[in-house]
Amino acid sequence: MGNKTTQPGPDLTPAPTPEPLPQVVATEVDDAEEPETGPLRRCLVTRERLPKEAMLRFVLSPDRELVPDLNARLPGRGMWLSARADVLERAATRGAFAKAARGPVHVLPDLRARIETGLHGRVRDLVGLARRAGQAVSGWQAALEWLQTGRAALLVQASDGSAAERARLVGLRQVPAVTPLTGEELGALFGRDRAVHVAVAPGKLALAIAAEAARLAGVAAAADGRGNAPNGGVPLALP
Repeated sequence: MGNKTTQPGPDLTPAPTPEPLPQVVATEVDDAEEPETGPLRRCLVTRERLPKEAMLRFVLSPDRELVPDLNARLPGRGMWLSARADVLERAATRGAFAKAARGPVHVLPDLRARIETGLHGRVRDLVGLARRAGQAVSGWQAALEWLQTGRAALLVQASDGSAAERARLVGLRQVPAVTPLTGEELGALFGRDRAVHVAVAPGKLALAIAAEAARLAGVAAAADGRGNAPNGGVPLALP
């Protein structure tokens, strides 16, 4: 007689209760944690990402005073703003710097004026460097010749010069024009009493002048005549 096989019954041991999945809470990345890498930076106020050449960088001094870093080379975690007067005003009055820095920040009352002065000086120095490097000429005839022969990538024109004359020189040519300096300031760079038209050759200096003039135009009051000339010039692409 063969052995009877007993079939195992169902396992009545209760299944272990699964551990609850960890909850994932979305949090906003703090500006202070964003690495300063790549060509773009995020504005503290508008939250948009822009080329760093079109923005303003700020750092904190050891006593937590806000310091404009126009050359973007000072040590420390940078805080970035779009180069616009309204954005700068909102950041200074609504605590954007303190939030990003996670603590109190001393904002100087003349911060905007200091930035304006610094950008103005940077434009002046760059135009002077272009002249010394043989990459800029002044005067109506010289600028016209460079325009006609395709040697001009940028026109720097006097902010207090005739708007009609500035527009007539540019004409229909697709050459950007900026007006960050006065005729006296431009003349001083070329050893003259006054200069209204300066043509700049293609290259890094032309790009840098255009970028600094655009930042100055954004920070300066619209009524002061500085910055991009409303004469049909087209924007100069940044690298």
